[in-house]
Amino acid sequence: VQLQASGGGLVEAGGSLRLSCVASGLFFRSYIMGWFRQAPGKEREFVAGVSSSGGSINYADSVKGRFTISRDNAKNTVYLQMNSLKPGDTAIYYCAANRISSVYYTINDKPEIYEFWGQGTLVTVSS
Repeated sequence: VQLQASGGGLVEAGGSLRLSCVASGLFFRSYIMGWFRQAPGKEREFVAGVSSSGGSINYADSVKGRFTISRDNAKNTVYLQMNSLKPGDTAIYYCAANRISSVYYTINDKPEIYEFWGQGTLVTVSS
């Protein structure tokens, strides 16, 4: 299984970036997908998650109204559109996959629930 994240970079405050994460080696439609981030000296935190069909979405309060998660099951890809970026959004962003099961069938904000992780892509927002 491989999750390949891309799209990070340096952007000024108020700018936008679109992250992508391409999954391979798994049946994508069977997985809830999430984006997490980790800033220096901080714990990894949930950003957004999308159900296997794309019909259910959750966001962290800190990004609601600014970030949009989506997925394209035909392309095995999950996206994170980030608008109105703030310096506080600076972090390494990770995509993660959680296989649907009888125990885990809704979007979960706990990183330990997710089985597979991408390598991360760095987002830096300058003030």
